[in-house]
Amino acid sequence: MMKGLTRLIWIAVLFLIIVPAASLAYTVNSMQISPSGSLTPGTTVDLSWKIQMPSGSTSANSLQMYTQLEKPKWSYIINVNGVANGLTEAGTKTVTINSFLLTYKSADDVSVTVTLEGTAPAVTQTENQTLIQISDVDGNGHASDTKYTQSVMVVNTNDVTTAIANAKSQLSQFRTEIDEKAALDIDTSAAEAKYNEAQAKITSAQSLPSTQYSDALNNINTAISTISDGGTLLDKAWAEKDISEAQGPINNVDSLIAYFQGNTSTSTDARLSEIITKREVAVSYISAANDALTNGNFAQARAKAGDAYSKGNESYNDALTFKASIQATWNPFAGLGSIGSIFSSSVIFIIVGVIAVVLIIVGIIIYRKRARWDELG
Repeated sequence: MMKGLTRLIWIAVLFLIIVPAASLAYTVNSMQISPSGSLTPGTTVDLSWKIQMPSGSTSANSLQMYTQLEKPKWSYIINVNGVANGLTEAGTKTVTINSFLLTYKSADDVSVTVTLEGTAPAVTQTENQTLIQISDVDGNGHASDTKYTQSVMVVNTNDVTTAIANAKSQLSQFRTEIDEKAALDIDTSAAEAKYNEAQAKITSAQSLPSTQYSDALNNINTAISTISDGGTLLDKAWAEKDISEAQGPINNVDSLIAYFQGNTSTSTDARLSEIITKREVAVSYISAANDALTNGNFAQARAKAGDAYSKGNESYNDALTFKASIQATWNPFAGLGSIGSIFSSSVIFIIVGVIAVVLIIVGIIIYRKRARWDELG
């Protein structure tokens, strides 16, 4: 029993001694990539870097290097204590440096200097491509999970052209929407600011060189997002104007309600109660519209504002009818509408004229009587 346990302990110790040496990772230094930034298919790319092998180890895994570049041209030199051990070249997408070539005494300084030249591959859509991937490969051909990777965005130029055209189309539609709302006397200042921001981003995207196509796409995405934000602001301004207009009939009826309430003959009239009830309903719609506006539901805000305007107008028209009926009690022609008003005015004019004539006649008579008295002396 003890012998078996002792054997297991020794196996564990040997495992701890051997495994770390085999699993020590390399490091990649001095990575140089030209050109930098995004690429278009067919662009020539040059890379160079240095792989530093772990020190203090007498064994090493193989190194496997892979690229998605087309027409790759590899060259690498193994350096031991600063001395180059010859140049190796290859023309495949995957290159493996055998562990045998990398294994030296633990005190030795071992590194690999690598250069790679290739062209960016053709892509059907803009996507990242692997420039270089480096991994450890053990004696059984298993690659380590930890890999060193450098990628680059390869841009399908058609994507950029299409994206710019799409953004310009959306911007044009946004311009039309702004002009339509401005014609309705809606405040479009916030939307105009977003329009100008989006236009600047699109212009910038059009001016960028191919090495900055990723920036161009970012600008286009920003422009589209800005247009969307501008549309939201335009909807908000539209809803705010509808709510403001819905307040108009309510303000109008409020002045009439105040007039009726200040008149003892109408303050308790049932018709006034109905007018006030409709007015309160309109106010509740205004409140609902403002709540929807606050919550960003601008379509609902406009709908509630429309309800408020309709109910407010109904209340106001009822108030005007009520007022007209009151005026009819002292103006017998009020029920005839505008014709009645004209007729009433004519009658009043005639009455005033008759009174004036009578006064003139009376004055003449009095004058003659006085004149006769003066003659009689």
